[in-house]
Amino acid sequence: MSREMSEGQRAYEAKRAARAGMSLDKWLARKDRERTAEARAQTEAARPAPPPRKPGLLSRLLDRAHKPL
Repeated sequence: MSREMSEGQRAYEAKRAARAGMSLDKWLARKDRERTAEARAQTEAARPAPPPRKPGLLSRLLDRAHKPL
């Protein structure tokens, strides 16, 4: 973890890691990976959708064929 934890925080995380059946280091690494994945998902969601694509040749020809003369 990039920031330092107090003794109380370290003890709390150690209890949670023990309950999950992991070592403290593995637990903190997993939490860090989940945090970065969540941040990445939020940036992906914030990205605007790509503009709609222009219809292909066949679609344009069929649309034109269905229009009345």
